[in-house]
Amino acid sequence: MADADSQSQECETVRELCANGVCIKTTEVEAKLDEGNIQEAESSLREGLSLNFEEARALLGKLEYHRGNVEGALRVFDGIDLQAAIQRLQPSTNENSNSSAVSSSSSTSSKRGRGTRDSQHQHAASLVLEGVYLKAKSLQKLSRFSEAAQNCTNVLDAVGRIFPQGIPEGQVENRLQETISQAVELLPELWKLAGNYQEAMSAYRRALLQSWNLDNACCARIQKAFAVFLLHSGLEAGPPSLGAQVDGAYVPKNNLEEAILLLMVLMRKIHQGTIQWDPSVMDHLMYALSLCNQTPVLSKQLEELKPGVLHRTERWNALALSYSAAGQNKAALNLLRKSLHKHERPDDLTALLLAAKICSEDSHLAAEGVGYAQRAINNAHGEDAHLKGVGLRMLGLCLGKQAKVSSSDFERSRLQSEALKSLDAAISLEQDNADIIFELGLHYAEQRNLKAALSYAKKYVDLTGGSVLKGWRLLALVLSAQQRFSEAQVVTDAALDETAKWEQGPLLRLKAKLETSQSRPMDAIQTYRYLLALVQAQRKSFGPLKIDFQVDDDKVNEFEVWHGLANLYSSLSHWKDVEVCLKKAREMKQYSAELLHTEGKF
Repeated sequence: MADADSQSQECETVRELCANGVCIKTTEVEAKLDEGNIQEAESSLREGLSLNFEEARALLGKLEYHRGNVEGALRVFDGIDLQAAIQRLQPSTNENSNSSAVSSSSSTSSKRGRGTRDSQHQHAASLVLEGVYLKAKSLQKLSRFSEAAQNCTNVLDAVGRIFPQGIPEGQVENRLQETISQAVELLPELWKLAGNYQEAMSAYRRALLQSWNLDNACCARIQKAFAVFLLHSGLEAGPPSLGAQVDGAYVPKNNLEEAILLLMVLMRKIHQGTIQWDPSVMDHLMYALSLCNQTPVLSKQLEELKPGVLHRTERWNALALSYSAAGQNKAALNLLRKSLHKHERPDDLTALLLAAKICSEDSHLAAEGVGYAQRAINNAHGEDAHLKGVGLRMLGLCLGKQAKVSSSDFERSRLQSEALKSLDAAISLEQDNADIIFELGLHYAEQRNLKAALSYAKKYVDLTGGSVLKGWRLLALVLSAQQRFSEAQVVTDAALDETAKWEQGPLLRLKAKLETSQSRPMDAIQTYRYLLALVQAQRKSFGPLKIDFQVDDDKVNEFEVWHGLANLYSSLSHWKDVEVCLKKAREMKQYSAELLHTEGKF
């Protein structure tokens, strides 16, 4: 039998093969291999080291593999009968598993005898299984991935038969455990290379659900690889089989949930210090949580990181991004101010652009945002043309917001002119950037340059293929401002056909107003009734946690619908209906200037 851990050493460095206390030089064996005499080389090993057929073949194939002769190694490995080797190894394992039934009065020498035999059988298992594993590696190098995966599977199946109760911790020699760990980690990668993603999924779950006695680092690598596979493979795996589920345990419903669960487990291991910090784990977790809009969970993970794991400015920036995505702009901006301090990283482009974006959403912070955007533009060099374009866009947005709170007409006109100049400069760098095109259309519309606004609105709808709600709304509003109500109505109807039901609220409100402008109050009332049903259904279905990705600044609430209906009924002198609508609106907002105005007319 061969001790592959301590007695057998790497062939390139020692140039000897040792087993059972005997060593032979590799030169004689290599000479026979070079002559193509595999059987003679095998016989030399069997006689010189007291090995059986499978062990000699495994050691001979390993020698060829490490010499770089992959095809020659494969020819040698093909002679290994793994099933025969397993049958010889199983009795000792069964005997060992039943040894606990032997009474404590048994002789010490008997126990030592069993321990010696078990150690010898482990050495044999180590050598034979390593040979089959190296055969899989040889097939991988020859791009025969399916065959390689099958041989790797044979290794794990053999381990399952040799250790039916699982691999006993601390009772398996190092070389055998190393081979098992390498095979468990390699198998899913081979199935992926073979294009069999369903088998790869099964291999990942087998690796993590069965007892292989893997060390923390190996288990973490498999968990991370599985999480990445779940996120990017495009294969919907579904939950684990019922046999693998534990009563009372959380069972993920889809790929995204399972990937997040795995990444959260890895983050906990990092917090506990059982594995080293891996920045890619946080990157994948950020991506996964952003897909399901769970950035508050991400911010909690960032806050739990021990000091020194991440540089403080990187942590501040990542936290700011998480808070911003969760709508906590004030907290995000405070962190960015710390990050952009002159003693930290004042020229960080990403932080500057995020700070400018947050400021561009608040008129009272717009002046501060102008400074951030200008610094970003100054620090964006030639290779950062895209980031410079983003900086110019942010500058235009901040100047536009600043103009709205300007104290003088002259200052307002100047800021609006500078905002348009910045947006024009941005579009010159990125001519097909849909966001900049939309902002230009919006700015021209606010300045009553309706011809230019209409041109950019049409261009935006064409560029986005009509898939974004705000483009349709801008186009309809510009046409309405030009008194082209019938055309605006056609655009609104087309937008409704292209928009999902839950996102139709703003379009329905616009349609009702267009119908009112065209002196069609009954049509407008019917549209408002449909809008009311939609808003109430949304409230019941989603509650206060409703997420709307396309309409952030113009959501329709139930109060607005009741108030709009009250105005319509008032124009028709339907006073009882007006009373009902005002009562419903007052239940939602007791003190409202709009309601008081309507009641005054009434």
